[in-house]
Amino acid sequence: QVQLVESGGGLVQAGGSLRLSCAASGRTFSSYAMGWFRQAPGKEREFVAVISWNGGTTYYADSVKGRFTISRNNAKNTVYLQMNSLKPEDTAVYYCATGRNIVVVATDYDYWGQGTQVTVSS
Repeated sequence: QVQLVESGGGLVQAGGSLRLSCAASGRTFSSYAMGWFRQAPGKEREFVAVISWNGGTTYYADSVKGRFTISRNNAKNTVYLQMNSLKPEDTAVYYCATGRNIVVVATDYDYWGQGTQVTVSS
C-alpha cells in the first residue's frame, strides 16, 4: 500500500518561506515522478511543480516559477517543496502525489497524500 505523508505547512507572513516535505512508502520511490498540487477554498486543485524520478527534470506552474523549488532525496524517499517569497494567493492545502510521468494533470497521478495547510497572511 502506497502512503504519502506531507508535513511542513503552517502560517507565515507574506514574503516569508516554508519548506514542505512528503515522505513516501510502499512503492519504489525512485522509479516515479513526484508532483505538488494545491487547492484553495472554492477553487479546483491546481498543479504547482513536478520532478522526474532522478531529479534531473523539473517543471513549475508560471505562478510559482522563480519562487518555489522542488527537490527529492531518493535515499530518504522524500520530496520537498521550498517556497520563498510567499504571497497571500499561495494560501491553500498542498498535496504531494506520485505518478509515472512528468505531467501537470492531476488525474494522471495515482497516489496522493492527505495534504498540509499553508496560510500566508498579508
